[in-house]
Amino acid sequence: MILATAIPADAPHLTRFVNAAYRGETARQGWTTEADLLDGQRIDEEGMRDMLALPNAAILLCQDEAGELLGSFHVQAKGKLVYLSMLAVAPAGQDQGVGKFLLRAAENYGRQHGCTTSKMTVISVRTELIAYYERRGYHLTGATEPFPTDPRYGIPKQPLVLLVLEKEL
Repeated sequence: MILATAIPADAPHLTRFVNAAYRGETARQGWTTEADLLDGQRIDEEGMRDMLALPNAAILLCQDEAGELLGSFHVQAKGKLVYLSMLAVAPAGQDQGVGKFLLRAAENYGRQHGCTTSKMTVISVRTELIAYYERRGYHLTGATEPFPTDPRYGIPKQPLVLLVLEKEL
C-alpha cells in the first residue's frame, strides 16, 4: 500500500470513489455502507474541493502499486486536535487493511502537526463502525452533534445523530 495526498485535480475521481463507497448499490458490497440510512450522495465535487482547500487539511490516499485508489481519508489539524472524517474504502476491497493503514496515516498526520487528540464523528446507529474504532483505541465522549441537514451530504431516511469519538495520540 502506498500513501499519497490528493490534489485539486483529483476531486472528480475522488468524489465518484467516495460516493460509491458510501451510497447506492455499489456500497452494499462492503460492510460500511450507509445506503440503508441515507439517500443521495455523500459529497459533491464542490464539497470535495472545499475540503481539499481547508487550512492544515489533506485527503490522504491509499493506492496499490499500480496507482489504483483503494481508500481515502480526510484529515484536518486544528490546534491540538486532529479531526478525521470521510474514511472511504472501496467496498470490494474492504477487510484488507486499507482502513487501518489510512487511520494510522491520519493519526501520524495529526502528530506531525502537533496534535495530541484525534476526533471523529460516527452516525449513532453505526454500531459496527463504532466498535471498529473502539478496537483501535477510540472512545465515545458522550458528546453528540446533529447530522447535517444539507442535502449535499445525503438525505436521511430516519432521524440521525452523530456521536463524538476521541483518542489521545
